[in-house]
Amino acid sequence: MMTILEAFKEYHEKTCIRFRPYEKGDTNWIVIKGNYTGCWSSVGRRQGGQVLNLNTPRCVSHGVIVHELLHALGFYHQQSSTERDEYVKINWENILDGHAHNFNKYARTYITNFGVEYDYQSVMHYSSKAFTKNGKPTIEPLDPYASLGQRKGLSEKDISKLNEMYQEDCNAYYLFSFDRLGSYLDELLEYFQNSLFRRNRPEERTQNIKN
Repeated sequence: MMTILEAFKEYHEKTCIRFRPYEKGDTNWIVIKGNYTGCWSSVGRRQGGQVLNLNTPRCVSHGVIVHELLHALGFYHQQSSTERDEYVKINWENILDGHAHNFNKYARTYITNFGVEYDYQSVMHYSSKAFTKNGKPTIEPLDPYASLGQRKGLSEKDISKLNEMYQEDCNAYYLFSFDRLGSYLDELLEYFQNSLFRRNRPEERTQNIKN
């Protein structure tokens, strides 16, 4: 649970996003589960309780949680950006069957980069051998000195885009609850009740804006 709290803390310290626990009567929130296979979230807001799944123990690491929360807040994978072909090459022949959709590119009418240059080190960027079926790279940087992706936390460009996306709603609260993650909930609630982020709670909103 401390790993999840540290992910929330990174958002609180580095961005204008604020999280608080679900309360009775709330209409839209993120439900953090651990009982499904894999690490995943819908992109942007879904009505009601939208699932963000962190299958334990594989998915419960700081960078993975930050990554999935960024999906829930409206971000697609960096390698899906409109301008990606100027920065990386996708080796479709090396991608594991059934996972090619993770490498789709989206049009400018669907997503935006908010004027921020392509980010090889985004927490939303896949590594070079993500979903490989043969051990060969699925993504290759066109910059020979670039390395792809990391799961340490938000990059500077991730932070810039997120703050630009939510600038009109900075310091609004984004709601979450836990399901099937055991007795850690009491620890979580105590953390938030003692947190500065619970004071002077502003209007609560959830966005579905795409990066």
